[in-house]
Amino acid sequence: MKGNELKPHIGIFGRRNYGKSSLINQITGQSIAIVSDMPGTTTDPVRKTMEVKGVGPVVWIDTAGVDDEGELGQLRVIKTNEAMKHVDLAIIVFSNNVFDTVEETLVATCHELKIPFLLVYTKADLEPPRASFIEEIERRYENKVLVASNKDAYSQTLLLDAIRSSLPETAYVHKSLLGSVINAGETIVLVTPIDSSAPEGRMILPQVQTIRDILDNDCIAVVCKETQLEQQLAAMKQPPSLVVTDSQAFAYVSSVVPDSVPLTSFSIVLAHAKGLFAEYVEGTPTLDTLCDGDTVLMLESCTHKASCEDIGRVKLPNLIRKYSGKQVNFDHVSGLTSLEKLISNYRMVIQCGGCVVTPKQLSNRLQPALNAGVPVSNYGLAIAYMTGIFDRAIKVFR
Repeated sequence: MKGNELKPHIGIFGRRNYGKSSLINQITGQSIAIVSDMPGTTTDPVRKTMEVKGVGPVVWIDTAGVDDEGELGQLRVIKTNEAMKHVDLAIIVFSNNVFDTVEETLVATCHELKIPFLLVYTKADLEPPRASFIEEIERRYENKVLVASNKDAYSQTLLLDAIRSSLPETAYVHKSLLGSVINAGETIVLVTPIDSSAPEGRMILPQVQTIRDILDNDCIAVVCKETQLEQQLAAMKQPPSLVVTDSQAFAYVSSVVPDSVPLTSFSIVLAHAKGLFAEYVEGTPTLDTLCDGDTVLMLESCTHKASCEDIGRVKLPNLIRKYSGKQVNFDHVSGLTSLEKLISNYRMVIQCGGCVVTPKQLSNRLQPALNAGVPVSNYGLAIAYMTGIFDRAIKVFR
């Protein structure tokens, strides 16, 4: 499953033929999902972006029934369970006056992943809910049950109101990348090396996001390659308030930028904005304790064609082996797909900046490692540590 949309994700979960697809079509007012009386119509999660007034664009995810059967059905269930890890709000549907192990498991998963959820009784026009049944569910979970009917357009309004009030503000109010450390009118220098791993004809997303954030904070963004940095600094009447570099150029850039000028990297900027920064800072020194035969998990949130200068697959692993002097092994996982090995098999986890995933997706991705006591770090923080400028690179966020 790809998590390449930086918008709130809302997933609909429940049994087969319980009206999940009908509900998402009703909410969006569009025929997003195929609707059929045949159980198991929805297979892989279906995603659709729609504007929600008061929130903005959100990604809706329609999922397969969690009670699917057979070998293929179990694969669908796995996909559905994976989708749960990537949503900011879950809508749990139930019907036929039944709420037992299937629904209880969904609620328990939401509690485990710290995901807010709505309880929606569907197909009320076919089998109305008993008042005592709804009261018991609301009492048990301290969560109001919404009743939806395909023949009642008003239920759509009620559900959208509930979504607006239940969706965490952090899911759609995006945190400024640098707003806490820069002031209007300041000049920020961005160092962007161009090598074979750089996309043809454009800049990588973290660089674009940082430029936009600088402009949003009424500051001036000056962009140059590392080969032009000395010339650029010399031409400035006043030193910049901050220099942000690609992590790969840390060693050179830190030697050029005066110690009096704050310095960090795009990856570290994202790590601070996405959350878990304290956990990254704490876990990074694990690089000093790596041993022969240890395996490090490299997590890339995006999927891209690797080159001979790829940071996560080539340069960073080579740097870690050189720094540690050990024969360290590396596993690489792209996107938000499931891990093939138990997380406890890894000595540490190093995550990319996460420019294409939401904070919730990134948190849920790394939480299993933290729960298992496996240290986590970030590309930029790891490079800064091995370059000897770790304290300088994080000082701006301290």
